Amino acid sequence: MPTRTTETTVTFRHSFTLAAVDGVQPAGTYRLVTDEELISELSFVAFRRMSTMLHLPATPSPGCRRDVVCVDPVELAEALKADAS
Repeated sequence: MPTRTTETTVTFRHSFTLAAVDGVQPAGTYRLVTDEELISELSFVAFRRMSTMLHLPATPSPGCRRDVVCVDPVELAEALKADAS
């Protein structure tokens, strides 16, 4: 089944937490990767989200371990909304 990957960034102005992430994360710009698959049963082109992955930390330093965590896109949107207010 055909898939597509979309890569964007999200920026937090304040520190934040998410259920999938251990501890408080610092403010910064984070890489966000979304994988989707084509829904072939439809008469039009549509995709279903398979995963949303957030790359940690926002600004890796040399020798620093970099993690990738699957996050709930709804929770991420809520955290970004709360960060903006």
